[in-house]
Amino acid sequence: MPITLLVTRDFDHMSSVAADVVQKNIARVLAQKREFVLGLATGNSPTGLYKHLAKAANEGAFDSGRIRSFNLDEYVGLPGENAQQRVLHPESYSYFMIQEFFGLLRKKFIDTSVPYGTLIDQKQLIKELKAYPEDWQLLGHGAGRSIAIQAKPASTYLAWIKTAVLDGYARKIQRVGGIDLQIIGVGGRGHVAFHESGIPFRNSKILLVKLDGNTVANAVADGHFPSKKEAPRYAVSMGAELVYQARTVVLLASGERKVGPVAESLLGEVTPDVPISYGQAYAKRGGNLVYVVDQVAARELLASKDAWKERKMEIKVM
Repeated sequence: MPITLLVTRDFDHMSSVAADVVQKNIARVLAQKREFVLGLATGNSPTGLYKHLAKAANEGAFDSGRIRSFNLDEYVGLPGENAQQRVLHPESYSYFMIQEFFGLLRKKFIDTSVPYGTLIDQKQLIKELKAYPEDWQLLGHGAGRSIAIQAKPASTYLAWIKTAVLDGYARKIQRVGGIDLQIIGVGGRGHVAFHESGIPFRNSKILLVKLDGNTVANAVADGHFPSKKEAPRYAVSMGAELVYQARTVVLLASGERKVGPVAESLLGEVTPDVPISYGQAYAKRGGNLVYVVDQVAARELLASKDAWKERKMEIKVM
């Protein structure tokens, strides 16, 4: 199946076009089955899309009461004495989704799920990792790496994380038949969610990630946390392997920081250095991959016409 690239004027236009793509997909699938499974992302990129979708649902364009959702990622180590305080922290992705999408819907989804990162106590995690070094290994060659826990760890805490937190989230997605449409953004190094650059694709369904030092520093610099001491050092995230099992993937990108990753992901090789490049393999095996990007983010890609024609990409300037 060819990759579709929709080039829009700016962020607002991108949000509107993407919402139309998602809304039409929801309507088509709900005409064929009882429930729609929607994969969601956080960050700035989907905020406009969410406002359009909530408005459409509230006006009766589709039945939000027949949708269940799964988010890509969540922090481990948010400030708070317990899981309840951490999930209600204003920087949690659960809180973000309530503010930006769920709270706008008059008719709520059947179920909303966010990876269970807030259940993990970061201090306990660090203690267990130090006490049981044979139970796990770091995977990847970048600054941010995934922590692969062995199948039968000696640590009961690490065993619980693997079985309940990581594998449990993947099982919940599997039980509902997988994700019909996954919305994603793209990081400055071509990463998706917290599948950081350099983390392998293989066995990357649900990851426990040790965050890149730059990711932590940027979270503080951007005002999300008052200091590095209070900033999370870990996260639970869908990996590219699971993201690209959705029947449709809609990627949003706008602005100068996304120019390089957008071009590299479609014109370069499939490599863990650019995690969203996995979309090429996904499209080759029949996945429906749609990029909705603004003119700035598409600049380098549009300048390479011969390359994208060879790759059988369908490009529409909206």
